[in-house]
Amino acid sequence: MADGFGVGTGRQFTGGKLRRRRRSWLGSRSLAPLLFGILVVVATVGVKETGLSTFLLDAPAIVVSSVSPRNFDLCSGSVRHTCVVDGDTFWLDGAKIRIADINTPEVSQPQCSAEATLGRKASLRLAELLSGASLDLRAADRDEDQYGRKLRIVERDGRSVGQMLVSEGLAHEWRGRRESWC
Repeated sequence: MADGFGVGTGRQFTGGKLRRRRRSWLGSRSLAPLLFGILVVVATVGVKETGLSTFLLDAPAIVVSSVSPRNFDLCSGSVRHTCVVDGDTFWLDGAKIRIADINTPEVSQPQCSAEATLGRKASLRLAELLSGASLDLRAADRDEDQYGRKLRIVERDGRSVGQMLVSEGLAHEWRGRRESWC
């Protein structure tokens, strides 16, 4: 006890008298995890209420690649190098890419005739939007989907191609599951 403190007792010897050391309420080991948890909850609620979560989630993703202008036709046959499969999937230089921020009507197995018709329109429109312009392919929340397609947000002139299709009624925003077109 040469340092004047009782080991593990929370007491201090000063001037021959035994005094209890005062701990600040922030220094309490039992309160620290609780206070940290409260701080995290308050910060999270504050971020959501102020709209900062939208800002943080909508921050620009990293550009994975920039693509010089190309011509995209609809895919046909088994050899696919640079072509459009459907309204949200295309091939670029032999890599299959899925537009990550949208879902479009199916063309290969539509659930109804309205979906088939809209799927064809979405495919043709995607070919138009991809052709003849420089494109930026941005990272999505993960690199690939369950089918091995590269997930990318595609931008033309700084605008999301997916959002263009949504605004034209040819796509839904991706919300983690497919929505019906019938």
